[in-house]
Order: sequence, then structure tokens, then C-alpha cells
Amino acid sequence: MARRSRGRSPRARPPTARAGALGPPPARGGLLAGAPPGRRPHTRGAMGAAGGPGAKKGILERLESGEVVVGDGSFLITLEKRGCVKAGLWTPEAVAEHPDAVRQLHMEFLRAGSNVMQTFTFSASEENMESKWEEVNAAACDLAREVAGKGDALVAGGICQTSMYKHLKDEARIKKLFRQQLEVFARKNVDFLIAEYFEHAEEAVWAVEVLKESGKPVAATMCIGPEGDMRDVPPGECAAKLVRAGAAIVGVNCRFGPRTSLKTMTLMKEGLQAAGLTAHLMVQSLGFHTPDCGKGGFVDLPEYPFALEPRLATRWDIQNYAREAYNLGVRYIGGCCGFEPYHIRAIAEELAPERGFWPPASDKHGSWGSGLNMHTKPWIRARARREYWENLLPASGRPFCPPLSKPDA
Repeated sequence: MARRSRGRSPRARPPTARAGALGPPPARGGLLAGAPPGRRPHTRGAMGAAGGPGAKKGILERLESGEVVVGDGSFLITLEKRGCVKAGLWTPEAVAEHPDAVRQLHMEFLRAGSNVMQTFTFSASEENMESKWEEVNAAACDLAREVAGKGDALVAGGICQTSMYKHLKDEARIKKLFRQQLEVFARKNVDFLIAEYFEHAEEAVWAVEVLKESGKPVAATMCIGPEGDMRDVPPGECAAKLVRAGAAIVGVNCRFGPRTSLKTMTLMKEGLQAAGLTAHLMVQSLGFHTPDCGKGGFVDLPEYPFALEPRLATRWDIQNYAREAYNLGVRYIGGCCGFEPYHIRAIAEELAPERGFWPPASDKHGSWGSGLNMHTKPWIRARARREYWENLLPASGRPFCPPLSKPDA
């Protein structure tokens, strides 16, 4: 992604105290009017008091007012690393078997600045979970609601593509699977709905049509790159199909890294404009760099899923991603696989001027490495500046490894 101009002022450093009531929006350079350099002004943190659940603005109300919505990040990949999800199946039994682990991850994202708690219901349909599906969906809703209640966060009920579609394109049966999950989400009164991780526009449209039956706002994201869906439907046309089906928010999630995801978002935006359609834009990329991906995304790379760590984006990469997404007009910005809580904090910190507050997790994080000013070694103190981290080309420490891989498919 392109470097940002060096002429902009560095971000204000968060103080050690928890933020209080929301002040006026900060100036574009990152400091609130009257705040001394190096200190954060008195602002509301993401978990500050905002009234009861009834006082929270809905997702469309937030987006239509120009507010930046910060999504959450990785659950499957992160909880697999923490010993709570089995790779291969990639199903979310953890909400019932390890609820404390799921609750903890939700809390980490909330503290980092997320104001959407998405239910951990990826692949939680009857097709994948048989008799467990209803218990898992209900438990996931309860956990997300519990944590959302601790801050100014909304709960999003999420569904994803089915395995059935690839070999049996039975619209009625597939919609029945979506509708079963929707019935649980409706009973648990989630705030809005997300149809995510679809590689075929047709199936994504079916999902949106079902979710619209609830009367709640619907977001739809596809796991595609600039080449389009698996039937070569271009990104712009995919976006138009989703909006015509009833999605108010459209975009991409997973499969591709930040740079590629933003290229796809550009094509989606252009496609909507060409079709005379409007929608809010949403991006939740991987937390990994994947410039060598083929059309199928990172799942085709030989490192997937157990050796992706050398590709992990830095917090500074994600600040660039957040700023470029914002400049593109995207207002719902989060992450997917590999996107850790500190990555979400990077989004929240980069867009703190626009949001008007810093997240609680910034209380212990000096902006652009400013905390290194206290180090005893002068060469480490010299790293306490934005220019250093923005221009660093980090080494992998693996001299015999290639910079890129060849996808297996």
C-alpha cells in the first residue's frame, strides 16, 4: 500500500488514564484543539458509558451519520492456535466447549476498539454441525451480547457459504440452512446480520434474500479478489447483485490480504457507481500479506493454515490499511483470519481523529512507538518516531526462505 505523506502530524500519545466523556471530534492532524503535544485529550474510550443497550445507535444510523465502524478480527485461526478450534473442520463448538476463551477474545476486540461483536457462528449450520447447530448458534449470540453490553458495541449474527452449493445448487435446501440460523438470531434479537465468506455471488444473493426476511439491516461480504467470484462474476457486478438483493452494506472479507482486499473494494465501489446503486462499504481483510495468492486466496498457499506467521502484517501495515480504506470511502473496517486484537487497535488508533476517541487498549500503547523514548539505549530511543516505523522494511529472519510462494491451485 502507498506510503502516507510525511507532512501529517504524528498521532497524540494516549495517556495512562482511562478516557472519560466524549469530547469534540479531533482535528485532522490527530490532536484535539487545545491538547498539549504528546498527551491525549480527555475523550471517551470504546468501553465508556453510552447509556443502556437501548441508547445505542443502530448500524445504519452510525454509518449514515459518517461514523467509522470498527469490526472485530480473527476467531477461527486465533482460537485454533489457542487450542479451542480444530483445523480442517473449522466449526465453532468452542462457544459451548470453551465459552471463556470465546468471551475473552470478544473482550480483547472490544478493548482494542471494535464496536461490533460478530457471533462466532462461522460454518455453524445444520449441514456442518448436525444436532449441535442450534445450541452453538444460541450460545454464540449470548456470548457476543454479553460482551457488547460492556461497551458501545452492536451484535451481528453471521452466516457463511455452505459446502452443499459446490455440488448441489439446491436453492430451497440452502435457504433452509440459512433460515434455521436466522431463526436463532431473531430469537436472540441481534442488532444486524452479516452474510460473509461467499465465493459465489449467486449463493451470497440467496443468503441476503433470507436475512432480509428478518427486517434487520443486512451486510454481505464475499471472499473474492480482483478477479471476481469463482464463476468470473466481476467484483463490481457482485456488489450490484448484493445491493439489488437487499444488502445495505457490501464488501469483502477473508481470503486475501489488506492490499488485495482494497483493490477489490475499489472495483466494487466502481461497479456500484456504474450501476447507479448506493451502499455502505465494508472491508475485513486477512491479517496476512498474500500478494502471491491465486484466485482462491490464501487457502491455496502451501503455508495454509499452519505456517502463515511469517506473512503476518505489522500494526503499522494495518494503520496504512485503515487509512487507505477510509480514503476509499469505506466506513466499516475490520479484519478476518490472522487479524489479532492489536491489529484492531491499530485501526482504532489510526482513525481516532475521525472517531473522536482512543480505545481502552491504547492506554498502554505509545503512538508510533513513543513509549521507546524511555529506553536506556539511544538507538532504541531513536525508533520512537513515526517515520522510522512507516519506512521500515522488516526482515523475516529466514535467509533460506523465498519471499513468495506458488499456490497449489
